Formats: sequence, structure tokens, C-alpha cells
Amino acid sequence: METSKALEIFSALSQETRLEAFRLLVRHEPEGLPAGEIARQLEVPHNTMSAHLSVLSRTGLVLSRRQSRSIIYRANLNHMQETIRFLVNDCCAGHPEVCDPLAASLIDCSFHQGDQ
Repeated sequence: METSKALEIFSALSQETRLEAFRLLVRHEPEGLPAGEIARQLEVPHNTMSAHLSVLSRTGLVLSRRQSRSIIYRANLNHMQETIRFLVNDCCAGHPEVCDPLAASLIDCSFHQGDQ
């Protein structure tokens, strides 16, 4: 991942509503949520939510598909993993064992996510 792409992603997530929308979509993987439901749960007007989802889509953080008259949004977890790998690419100056707690926390997160 190029630095400019990572900066776009961090910029998209640096706005509160977009960060909350992404986190909400992560909690609803793999089914995703309709745009209207995202707006309802976050108590954001539909047109405002649409603009936020558009920003997240352009960065690749969310994916969308049409289902009848709704657009269903999902978190793009593969893209988020790529972003995390970008952050820790040069982890610990060649001593990857130092990053083991970080790796374990990500595995724990995935494990607990499946328990819900």
C-alpha cells in the first residue's frame, strides 16, 4: 500500500460519523446493513449518511451491493487488514516477536467477533 492511499483511509476514518459507521459495519459482518439502517442506528440523516458512505467506499473500506431497492454496505475487512499491515510493516526493527502481542490481539478480536 502506498502512503498516499493509507493517508486517504486515515482521513476517511478521522471523522466521527464515518468511524462509527465503519465500526458498525464491522459488527455486522458478513451480512452488512442497508444504508437506511446505518443512518437510523447512528441517528444521522439519510443524505448525510450517504455522503459518508461514499467517502468510505472511495477509500475501499466499505463495499456495497444492490439488493432490491436497498444498497447493502459491508466492511471490507481485507482492505483493513492491508492497512494494518501497512502500519506494522517494519515492525520492531526485525524482531517480530515484539509484535506478537499485537498479532495476538487481532486474532483474539477475530475469535470474539465470531462468538457474538
